[in-house]
Amino acid sequence: MSDVETRLAALENRVGELEDANAIRRLHWAYGYYIDFNRPDDVAELFAEDGEVTFLSGVYVGHAGIRRLYGTWFKNFFLAPGEDGPAYGFLLDHFQMQDIITVAPDRQTAKGRFRGMLFGGSHESRTFKPEGLPLQFMEAGIYENDYVRENGTWKIKRLDYMMQWQGDYETGWARTVAHLQPLLVPYPENPLGPDRLLPEDKRRQTWPHRQDVPMHFAHPKFGAVLAGAEK
Repeated sequence: MSDVETRLAALENRVGELEDANAIRRLHWAYGYYIDFNRPDDVAELFAEDGEVTFLSGVYVGHAGIRRLYGTWFKNFFLAPGEDGPAYGFLLDHFQMQDIITVAPDRQTAKGRFRGMLFGGSHESRTFKPEGLPLQFMEAGIYENDYVRENGTWKIKRLDYMMQWQGDYETGWARTVAHLQPLLVPYPENPLGPDRLLPEDKRRQTWPHRQDVPMHFAHPKFGAVLAGAEK
């Protein structure tokens, strides 16, 4: 290849990587909007056929497991029987931010780290009050996700949400113990449970405990040194 052709190929690849990162960002933001309004079928379709979700101390596998998490556990927890979102007087707004996306050299897989913040609860006039859910609460967590290009479209391969804290709005995080706790009996023994549990030494505690969330990307300085780009 001539120098011009080589430079053009590199430029086309770089543009492709930027388009991939933007598509993954859009995918994750769409996930946030769909869970805002308790739309489990739409959530499941964002995942690869063999996709999975790690939440608290369990793993929900495939579209069936993902629908069980978002459509059975969460929907039954947040909404009245027969009620669909958006529901009167119920708030569950997710804000997805601070994304760092790393696309693999072959542009078929990628990793992404996001920070999520959540404001939720019920208006005092709402007839149905979810049992065990504070009237007003806040939450934050970190995602370390895997993505895959499936039939030409970016999908979520593995979504791993590590909740960092929860806080009742009235008392704040300083006086709150997390209202969401892990389900430690798996499916089908527990109809709401995960398909499998994390190993005992990997199971996650909840606020006020803090989760370590390893980063998929190298530090800009040290990564360059290890790659031999700097001495």
